[in-house]
Amino acid sequence: MENLINLVNKLQRACTALGDFGEGSSLPTLWDALPTIAVVGGQSSGKSSVLESVVGKDFLPRGSGIVTRRPLVLQLHRIDEGREYAEFAHQPRKRFTDFAAVRKEISDETDRETGRSKQISSVPIYLSIYSPNVVNLTLVDLPGLTKVAVEGQSESIVADIENMVRSYIEKPNCIILAVSPANQDLATSDAIKIAREVDPQGERTFGVLTKIDLMDKGTDAVDMLEGKSYRLKFPWIGVVNRSQADINKSVDMIAARRREREYFNTTPEYKHLASKMGSEHLGKVLSKHLETVIKSRIPGLQSLINKTIIELETELSRLGKPIATDAGGKLYMIMEICRAFDQTFKEHLDGIRPGGDKVYSIFDNQLPAALKRLQFDKQLSMENVRKLITEADGYQPHLIAPEQGYRRLIESTLITIKGPAEAAVDAVHGILKDLVHKSINETAELKQYPSLRAEVMNAACDSLDKMRNESKKATIQLVDMECSYLTVDFFRKLPQDIEKGGNPTHSIFDRYNDSYLRRIGSNVLSYVHMVVGTLRHSIPKSVVFCQVREAKRTLLDHFFTELGAKEGKQLAKLLDEDPAIMQRRMDLAKRLELYRAAQAEVDAVAWAK
Repeated sequence: MENLINLVNKLQRACTALGDFGEGSSLPTLWDALPTIAVVGGQSSGKSSVLESVVGKDFLPRGSGIVTRRPLVLQLHRIDEGREYAEFAHQPRKRFTDFAAVRKEISDETDRETGRSKQISSVPIYLSIYSPNVVNLTLVDLPGLTKVAVEGQSESIVADIENMVRSYIEKPNCIILAVSPANQDLATSDAIKIAREVDPQGERTFGVLTKIDLMDKGTDAVDMLEGKSYRLKFPWIGVVNRSQADINKSVDMIAARRREREYFNTTPEYKHLASKMGSEHLGKVLSKHLETVIKSRIPGLQSLINKTIIELETELSRLGKPIATDAGGKLYMIMEICRAFDQTFKEHLDGIRPGGDKVYSIFDNQLPAALKRLQFDKQLSMENVRKLITEADGYQPHLIAPEQGYRRLIESTLITIKGPAEAAVDAVHGILKDLVHKSINETAELKQYPSLRAEVMNAACDSLDKMRNESKKATIQLVDMECSYLTVDFFRKLPQDIEKGGNPTHSIFDRYNDSYLRRIGSNVLSYVHMVVGTLRHSIPKSVVFCQVREAKRTLLDHFFTELGAKEGKQLAKLLDEDPAIMQRRMDLAKRLELYRAAQAEVDAVAWAK
């Protein structure tokens, strides 16, 4: 059973080391789930003397006003033999065997946190005492409740202390040790008043009566000790602390315990309660009860720890990996993030993710529709045909066929295909840019680093712009190639004038009649349609080769080349994660470490049971 209290001691120390001591936090708290005994009392209620009696050592600071200004987590460890000593969590390698030095260190550590003011702090001090004269027990000594602020304290000190005390004792896992002086009316007890507010049925409150020996003659505390004045689930326990004179004379605590036992055994009013009174009995009762409570909480503690570990791991995964410290690590990290983005981009193009199908839609719908909408009427109107045919003859008319006229008509008509060709290039470029934006938004790691995100976006878009320019050149070249070399077979198959009944002896001007010109226009239109059919298939191939394929292969190649030349500071600027996210990740990682250690500790105790 001793393992149970040692377990909580370990977990509490680990919690405080990582900043988890019950304050409001956006991080999961293990502290609140750990069973704790909080010592509550008003100033001058004898609270410090009770703790010293339980420990058997004079080690707490004393004085007027508020002496306890930070929670003191007092962990008692029973040892079978050896010299008594104390250790502070903030000085883990130093053993204190002089308990006067312990008292001074508590005061000094309080001042380190609060300054030499008389203000309070919720950050606990951890003190472990190892002694053969103690029981295994953990107590949290809280600042004494007060009603008036003294000089040097803010007016809010009264409420601040009460809020701190309440933050501890209102938790269901907290056992309240309410210390009240017997020479005052219980109705005015600060400890009972606040305990009643958070534990109205008294189910987790232990009542301790101090200063029983200082009550007026003719009065006693029997009704209070028997629970008749104020009933609690657990019996009240009376203690007799050292007097101020004893403290001044440094009366030995062991002797003080002996005198306490004698008082209850020899005082007629309390003889029947003597076996259930005194600081030694109080320590044993609290130790046994704490063990019982911890044992009952183990299953719930395991469940909470396992659930919280999953939540912490999930959030850490969402926040991504921490930034590497060295230049090589930073470069590798940036490359990995860029590869993740590049892979997402490729998945869009390959149909694993949506969006790539829009490229095909350009070739299957937009380009054919644009080619179909081309108006060749202007180029092949009667006036234009006559003009170009006549101009092609130069100073003398053609003798057999107007070849140059045909060529000029075809060239001037095919040039109009450049418009739809360039539009197809631009349309695919727009789709690729949209997919870049989508891929960046879908790459979780890029959300962490705004500068890297912007650099990757700019680099990808610059690459796409260059690919678009190359694609336009290649696509326009396809049209120019069709203009520069006409398919001879097509014209060889055309019927000659003589075959159509034409008379070569007619004057040249007779051959420029409307019927002749219309036939030329019709021939040119047929050839242009043939070329359009060819380009409808070759333009998509050119666009895919120059843009889509290149984007898949080399989208960030230039960026990677520049990246390799950057120094550590330049790489660090790219990994400019939000400081709040960096801090959150660090806090989560530490908290996860705490919970994993707690999981191992709790599981070990649970299996031992």
